[in-house]
Amino acid sequence: MNRTVTVGLGMLVAGAALGAAAVQTLYAQAKPPAFQIVEVTVNDQDGFSKEFLPAIAKVHQEVGGKFLARGGKTVSFQGAPPAPRIVLIQYDNMEKLQAALGSAAMKSAVAVGNKYATQRIYGVEGLAP
Repeated sequence: MNRTVTVGLGMLVAGAALGAAAVQTLYAQAKPPAFQIVEVTVNDQDGFSKEFLPAIAKVHQEVGGKFLARGGKTVSFQGAPPAPRIVLIQYDNMEKLQAALGSAAMKSAVAVGNKYATQRIYGVEGLAP
């Protein structure tokens, strides 16, 4: 009986260690979200609204971007004021953001936007889950 209890406890401890290792590995594989930030100064509102906005919305939907902020009210609390229009788009991770920005559809849409606005586009990695 003593031997059975020892083997059983050994298997329990080994199983717990294996489970903990698996959870740690899965947690380590979780990639943090990434955010695309765009600062926009519109030069031609009519062209920007009619040509660029529908095209860029479609592209972001296709490549997996989720709009979190889209040109609402901006307020400066310290330092230089922000551009008049700020856009914040969330992606699953930095690799997906980079792939989206490198896609032909995105480059084409951004080129259209550059005809009607000055844009500063950059990404930032969020916190890991």
